[in-house]
This record gives sequence, structure tokens and C-alpha cells, in this order.
Amino acid sequence: MKKYEVIDISGDAGIRAFGRSPEELLANAALGMYSLIVDPETVRATGHIEVTVRHASLDGLLLAWLNELIYRFDVHGFLARDIVVMTSSSTKKADAEDREYLLGASLSGENFDPERHQGKLLVKAATYHNLKVEQNDDYWTAEVIFDI
Repeated sequence: MKKYEVIDISGDAGIRAFGRSPEELLANAALGMYSLIVDPETVRATGHIEVTVRHASLDGLLLAWLNELIYRFDVHGFLARDIVVMTSSSTKKADAEDREYLLGASLSGENFDPERHQGKLLVKAATYHNLKVEQNDDYWTAEVIFDI
């Protein structure tokens, strides 16, 4: 199974990510997003960061995750090559609808180097526009559109 593919969106950029679990889906969505920014083959795993994100829904968690990574790129220039994601969910109250999803991730990569990384697109944000997160039998898919 492929990890992700770029989808053609007029005026913006999008990805379709795949995974056998929500964790693999979230990691592959991040790799797909990074592929819009630089050629992933040029990124080395010389540094390491940890990221934690929370949200009330799985699709919201996906966007919060990607937007946190965009923020880390904008502020620190960090690009990931290897990503390990762990998720959990808990019920805040007795009501099962009041759920919170937590993502913890370990990312290996490096800061953007203009001499080695040829920049592709300037990704501004992951959006709710046409956002899809679906489970299909034994795999998950997600579609995300980014403002560029």
C-alpha cells in the first residue's frame, strides 16, 4: 500500500493519505504534506522533536497535527523524514460523545537548508475544506486540502 498521493486541486494543494491504522494514516499524511514542501529524498534524519496534539474529533486531530507541523516548519524550519505516531482517545465525561483524541509523535529530520532542499510550495495551513477521514475495512484514508 502506498503511503500518500498528491491530488490535483485548482489553486491549492492536496494529499490523499493511507494507513492500516489511524496512527499510520496520521504519519503518512504528514509525510505527504512534507512532500509538497520539499523533495522527501533530500531530508536527513539528523535531529529529533516530540509533538503532542489534542482534539475532540479524529478529523480535527488530523488538521491540528498537520497545522502544528506547518507551524514548526515556519518557525524552526523543521522537516521530518521518519515519523512515529501514537494516539489514544478518552471520554471526558460519562457521555461517549464527549471524547478527546490525543496524538503523541516522535519525528526525526532536520531543519530546512536552502543549499540542499529545493523548496516546492509554501504551505500555509491544512483546511477543513473537503476534509475526509474514513475507515474502509482494514485500512484508513484521508484527504486534506492545504492553503498555499
